[in-house]
Amino acid sequence: MEKPIYIKKADGTLEPFDENKLKESLEHVGAEESVINNIITVIKKEIKDGMTTGQIYHHAFEHLRKAKDNIAVKYSLRRALSELGPNGFPFERFIAELFKSQGYEAVTDQVVYGGCVPHEVDVVAWKGDELIMVEAKFHNEFGFKSDVKVALYVKARFDDLKENVYEYGGKKRKITEGWLVTNTKFTDQAIHYAECKGLKLIGWNYPAHENLQDMIERAKLHPFTALSTLSPTQKKYLLAHNILLCKDIPHHQELLKEQGMTTEEIAQVLKEIDTIYGNTGKAE
Repeated sequence: MEKPIYIKKADGTLEPFDENKLKESLEHVGAEESVINNIITVIKKEIKDGMTTGQIYHHAFEHLRKAKDNIAVKYSLRRALSELGPNGFPFERFIAELFKSQGYEAVTDQVVYGGCVPHEVDVVAWKGDELIMVEAKFHNEFGFKSDVKVALYVKARFDDLKENVYEYGGKKRKITEGWLVTNTKFTDQAIHYAECKGLKLIGWNYPAHENLQDMIERAKLHPFTALSTLSPTQKKYLLAHNILLCKDIPHHQELLKEQGMTTEEIAQVLKEIDTIYGNTGKAE
């Protein structure tokens, strides 16, 4: 029996390398079987004790970039979210866009009054009789988890907010749900507390269904930071000009020109964006 190879996770802990996890992640983004087998074969030859999950991701990403179906943009989704920083404002806007894709109206950066004190609420979304208030926790580091202290604090805020009535969409409403959303993960204790107290958590892979990854892929609201055809400098420039989604870029090609990109380079960016929409046409 072969000795297991231990890899380092984002939180610093070690676990045995499991090629099935890598296979599942590649299958999830639609990589062809031949591409998956090739990536696993190469990585198994290169992997060694202490290698980080980030290094494994980098190897897989580079192979996907060379694949003819060009689906690296989907595989890089989690890292793309972490590049929406350094502050959390773009992430808050991103969450608002997810709500809008589901037929809600949504606004960010609200100051609302609870039963006792005022609160800064990251996202407020409403539709029909629903009024949802969201605390958005953005982290640049994958290993960072929102713990039970965060859940306790957010639950207390929502309890205070439920004591008041708010006017959104031309009518008075009471909160129907409070959400805690993060681009990373939650600790087991935070999840247990939230499930016990009825606080809705949305994280990268929690809950099992309708988590943040599922919501993004269903809505096809990939952040433009997932694009491998853009450099870090170009991404920072676009973020500074309030670009958020891949689908925004075709309507703001002048920003790419301002960064010195040629017609051919811009065409490559647009081609990569088209892969997200199944090569069926331009983003809406």
